[in-house]
Amino acid sequence: MISKKTLNFRVGLFTTSRMVVNTASRMIYPFLAVFAAGLNVEIAVISMAMAVSMATSAVGPFIAPIADRRGRRTGMLIGMAIFLAGVFSVSLFPSVTTFFIAIILVNLGNNIFLPALQAYIGDHTPYAKRGAYLAVTELSWALSFIMLVPLAGFMLENSTWNMPFIGLSVLGTLMTALIWILVPKDAPVEMEPLTILSDIKKVLVYMPAVMGMLMGAALITGNELVNVVFGVWMQDSFGLQIAALGAASVIIGISELGGEGIAALIADRLGKERSIAFSLLANGLWVVTLPWLGKSLPGAFAWLFVFYLTFEVAIVCSLPLMTEVMPKARATMMALFIAALSLGRALGDVVAPHLYAGGFFLNAVACLALDLMAIFFLTRIKLPARQTSD
Repeated sequence: MISKKTLNFRVGLFTTSRMVVNTASRMIYPFLAVFAAGLNVEIAVISMAMAVSMATSAVGPFIAPIADRRGRRTGMLIGMAIFLAGVFSVSLFPSVTTFFIAIILVNLGNNIFLPALQAYIGDHTPYAKRGAYLAVTELSWALSFIMLVPLAGFMLENSTWNMPFIGLSVLGTLMTALIWILVPKDAPVEMEPLTILSDIKKVLVYMPAVMGMLMGAALITGNELVNVVFGVWMQDSFGLQIAALGAASVIIGISELGGEGIAALIADRLGKERSIAFSLLANGLWVVTLPWLGKSLPGAFAWLFVFYLTFEVAIVCSLPLMTEVMPKARATMMALFIAALSLGRALGDVVAPHLYAGGFFLNAVACLALDLMAIFFLTRIKLPARQTSD
């Protein structure tokens, strides 16, 4: 184990790097129209770029296992290199084509960088304290929305549409260089042969791993069933789309930050499984209160805050649990778990509008059902006997 001081510094470096990577995809949503206007295309074209990028999650597990065989730093650097290839392409040669390439490579790079990062923390922290460390790295998700996305908006307002990508290219290069210089090589003394398909198969035939992926897919699908149509519901109910969504983005960022903070406090103290189960149950019970709270805009905002807060606690607490399901193949396990989350989100994107056609309450009830399903899958996850204590 490395010293606590060194670990804390590296976790801070990884968190900052993730914040840069996350910004490249998160900034697209609030500024869809701006990017569309800059590219002189319809908004639907930008939405298609985001949808296509989801498919890259299926490629991540075929590259991420390199971190199990060649070291965690190698995996992180490969992920950052793919990210940089994306943002540099649209920075240097701005066009619709390079924009598509950038969005695809940004998501692929993230799906390779993140499992390697999580595996690194899993290697260097005891399971009983791992929840807090992983929760800190998850702060990057909310902080990117609160800190860097507004900066991207400032750049869009005062410069060209690809200026945020230029800024991310500079920041990404700096983060990659710092990881290269400040994180030592951690590859095995004797390199094991790359057996990526074999490593993936080992995870897919191990029942606790499969249950973990099903749990993740269920909870993320339930969240997406609400996430996709909540803005539409606000428009239909209050006719305040722009103002509501502007305020909602701030609420979402703050609630995500709060959820990550709560996860850091309770995951190790209460236990990972109990923390996940409690937050999923709270999320499911809360979601069905929308017909009552949703009668007013303040009530809808309050509902939105708690909905995202409870979800964020569940997803963040699931990460340390999944890092311990297959300790000898952590990067592969986490890559497949992240792929399951992405596929679950894609499923929610497809199903949500159809449910909404029958009324928003159908989406809420379906979310509750999926939260309960996720709890069932959670009860089927068994950790190696020597590591089961929190």
